[in-house]
Formats: sequence, C-alpha cells, structure tokens
Amino acid sequence: MRIAETVTFGGSGLDRAAALRDDAAAIARLWDNGLVMPFWRGKPLIALDMAPEWLASGHPVLASATGTVFLGRDGDRGYFGCDLPDWAADAGADLQPGFSDRSMQRHPAISAEAGFQELRGAMVHLSPRAAELLATAKALLQWHASHRYCAACGQPSAVAKAGWQRNCPACGTSHFPRTDPVVIMLVLRGNRVLLGRSPGWPEGMYSLLAGFVEPGETLEAAVRREVAEESGVQIGAVQYLASQPWPFPASLMVGCRAEALTDAITLDPVELEHALWVGREELLQVMAGQHGVIRPPRQGAIAQFLMSAWLADTLV
Repeated sequence: MRIAETVTFGGSGLDRAAALRDDAAAIARLWDNGLVMPFWRGKPLIALDMAPEWLASGHPVLASATGTVFLGRDGDRGYFGCDLPDWAADAGADLQPGFSDRSMQRHPAISAEAGFQELRGAMVHLSPRAAELLATAKALLQWHASHRYCAACGQPSAVAKAGWQRNCPACGTSHFPRTDPVVIMLVLRGNRVLLGRSPGWPEGMYSLLAGFVEPGETLEAAVRREVAEESGVQIGAVQYLASQPWPFPASLMVGCRAEALTDAITLDPVELEHALWVGREELLQVMAGQHGVIRPPRQGAIAQFLMSAWLADTLV
C-alpha cells in the first residue's frame, strides 16, 4: 500500500539514535539542549492551537518529573518524555477515561495557552514528526509505569539505556518495552465492508473488526480466527495493507484486507453488540457524517484510514 506510512503515528524518519542510549555522556549533552514532553496521567502537554508544547530541559516544572525517556534527536537537539506524577490537578467532573476524555488540565507553572489533553483527541492535528514522538513517549512511559518489578524474581527493576530497557539488580534479568500486535480487518464482500461495535461504545460508534494476535499465530490466521469468532463470517484471502503504532496502551495495529467467503453474521455478544454489512455508497454517507445511525469513524485511527483508502481506490 503506497500511502501506508501516511497513517497517523506513521514513520516520520525520526532519528532514534539507538547507538547513544547506553552513552550517558552523549545523552546528557542532548539533554542540555533538549526539549521535553511532560505527561500527566498519560496525557501530553498540548497548546491551544493543538501543537505539542515542548518544554526546555531546564524548565522548573521538570524538577519533579520522573521516568525520563530519550525519544530521539534532530541534529544536535534531543527529545525526551517524562511523567509529572506529583502534580495534583483539579481534573474537574469532565475527566473521563480513554477516548471520551475531552478535558484539559492547565499547570500553574506552564503557559496558560497549553494544557494536558488526551492524545486521541489531538493526534489528527499533529505533524508526522510530533505524532511519532508523542506516541513513542506515551508507550514508553506507560510501559515503565506497569513494569516496575522484575517478571522473573519480583524484585524492583531499574531504568537503563535512556529508558529503553529495565534491568533487575537482584537476578540480572533485562526487560524490554513490549508491543502487542493487533490485526484490524477491512473485511470485504463484493461492494460491502463489515463493521461492528463493541458493548459500551458511544452511541453510533462502529469500526472495523480487530483483535490481538495469539502466540504461535500468523497474521493471516489471526485475521481469519478473529473475524470468525466475533461475527461468524468466514475469510479467504488476506492481504497486509498498513500498520499503525497505537499507544493505548502498547499495540501495533496491523491493517489487513480480508476477503469474506460468507456473509451471514452470527455475533459473539461478549465481543460485539452489533455488526452489519455497509455498501460503498452508504459508507460515503457515514464518512460525510450524513448517516442516521452510524457515526463517522475517528479521525487519525487506522480504521478510518483504511475505509477512506477503500473508498478512494488507494489500497494498492
């Protein structure tokens, strides 16, 4: 798919400078002239114009930061991410989990023109470079927050290699950031695409079917299994299309085209509340926000990217 890397969070050519991660002196030099993205409860600092609000490494608010990670460099300038766990914001009654959170929390020591916002709400406004940096920072910081103890012996582990590794001083085991592969399927049957909605989703929200790849499973097998389990539809040919890092919390969405051999739907009610076949003309109405039942898909998500590509005949 020629436009694959134009997906949100797609590759921007960031120099991750992996060779420097174990060089404390080099990282220190990059820090001195570096820019830092603080996160609060998993939310990056975003300006009112929806651009990322980077802080200079000497900004006083960073004195209480924890878990600093090195993201990469642009020339002689380093980029870093960190958490602000000690700040107690007045979140307000509108703070909601996940993609429903549209609130902004402003820090008194940071410009009033910026605040902490849910990345899913800001992602479509970011440049490719900013999107890659923020997705990388969010994924790394969340991994550190949930992997503080050694999985081999249970003792506290320590951050190493500028945030790209954790080492256990007790047993010597090294741990590395994890990424969970998830297949997301553009299931086609003639001129129709299969959409579904999970229980608990906002009213009118539908998407492509998706699911985690299991151990010992190919991507193609995962596509066929997930579609069959969730909808009862049997899949034949499977074709890889594009991938998207999805740091909510640590997934790599692997977009695939799947040719349906059957069209009868038998729902797994645990996974899907509803599923239906949508024709090309009807999907055009959905994307334009003119459908009476189905909302337009979330801008920036790979589901919206794949559906738009199908409508525009740019899957190849």
